[in-house]
Amino acid sequence: MGATPAFPALGQSAAVPVTVTYKRVDGLEIKADVHGAGETVKPCVVYIHGGALIQGSRTGIPKLFLANVLAAGAALISIDYRLAPETKLPGIIGDLRDFWRWLHGEGARRFKLDRQRIAVAGGSAGGYLTLMAGFTLSPRPRALASFWGYGDITADWYAKPDSFYLRQPRVGEETARAAVGTTPLSEPPQGSQRGRFYLHTRQTGTWCQQVAGRDPVREKGWFRPYCPLWNVSASYPPVILIHGTADTDVPYEQSKLMADALRARGARHELVTVPDGTHGLGGMDAEAPRRAYQQAADYLMAHLGR
Repeated sequence: MGATPAFPALGQSAAVPVTVTYKRVDGLEIKADVHGAGETVKPCVVYIHGGALIQGSRTGIPKLFLANVLAAGAALISIDYRLAPETKLPGIIGDLRDFWRWLHGEGARRFKLDRQRIAVAGGSAGGYLTLMAGFTLSPRPRALASFWGYGDITADWYAKPDSFYLRQPRVGEETARAAVGTTPLSEPPQGSQRGRFYLHTRQTGTWCQQVAGRDPVREKGWFRPYCPLWNVSASYPPVILIHGTADTDVPYEQSKLMADALRARGARHELVTVPDGTHGLGGMDAEAPRRAYQQAADYLMAHLGR
């Protein structure tokens, strides 16, 4: 679902981020947190939070990854975007594109960021949006890092009732609907129960209908622009895919399929398999997430230039 365990930041105390509004829609301010910007021009890593596109916020950034990026001399910007089901998938991708334009304009000027050295990273749904960034944004990011992300939102794991979630207490339609609303938002209110809505979509196999507003079986062609797996080319940015084999939320197969497609088209990539790794690598020995976030930061910085 996109929740990432919090780990100590390797002894590094990051300064309080600068919060900015990069977009306004019908009175809604959509925000981003800028970490590590300074007096000299720096490369930048954009981080996109998870939460199945239904929950989460820009504060959900892995502390280890943040610490590694800042220690490497880059700035990091963690972004919000409008959440589903109040906003459907095309609007969410629109937010990502509008942020990218802001970043290459006002953002780069204000925070002294090198427009030529920008990478994108994210976990779970944020990993999906990261992979979307590889072909929907212009100019394309220099490199990508997808943590337990996915490239095909029409596959059975999302489009049919999920066996793992069916073992959990059932969430009925009324309870699920009570957890969300109709007014667009980009940050869940305190005490939000939006996870109940997500659980309902996985138990009923209706995530696509609720998030995209379309049926993945009857309208599969509509989803083509929203599936990174179907949009890989030789010009796709270098990408590191990190995924655990015991992930019960997003199947490991999703990253494996992306790696296969990238390989077939000659695109630069690296698949990091975490044996017995769970979603978000939670509950594992601390060395596993520590190594994963370091590998991702090193990969991005190698393509951004230290």
